Amino acid sequence: MNPVLVDVRHLTTYFPILGGVIRKPTGYVHAVEDISFQIREQETFPLVGESGCGKSTTGRSILRLIEPTSGEVFFDGTKLQDVSPETMRKMRRDMQLIFQNPYASLNPRMTVRRLLEEPLQVHMSLSQADMNREVSWIAHAVGLNEEQLDRYPHQFSGG
Repeated sequence: MNPVLVDVRHLTTYFPILGGVIRKPTGYVHAVEDISFQIREQETFPLVGESGCGKSTTGRSILRLIEPTSGEVFFDGTKLQDVSPETMRKMRRDMQLIFQNPYASLNPRMTVRRLLEEPLQVHMSLSQADMNREVSWIAHAVGLNEEQLDRYPHQFSGG
């Protein structure tokens, strides 16, 4: 069994409802309420639920794009609430949320190949040959064949 990469413990995220002239909290929206799960290395973890149930807020809270109200998140053994904002920004290079809606998540003017190359160019120094190998490996890992790399996001079915 692979080691745990992400460990979420009792994650809770509330948003204040501000009211009155001085805009003080009059209540809270309970966006994420006491969730716990683990993601192991080399594991795909789908977080599913109806619209508005807190999936995106959960992801953003894990990455500390939104500060959680309570709970703990560990990434590769490091407690994310204990790291500085600068360290967190660097750590996000090794983390990624993937939202289901390709029209909101992917640039429609870029091919799948280009979409896969872009983060590799930003975060790694690779020769073109190494870049091509890495993109081919990623495509194969998610079930795409070489010819699909030159398609645009809208050319895939939503199923």
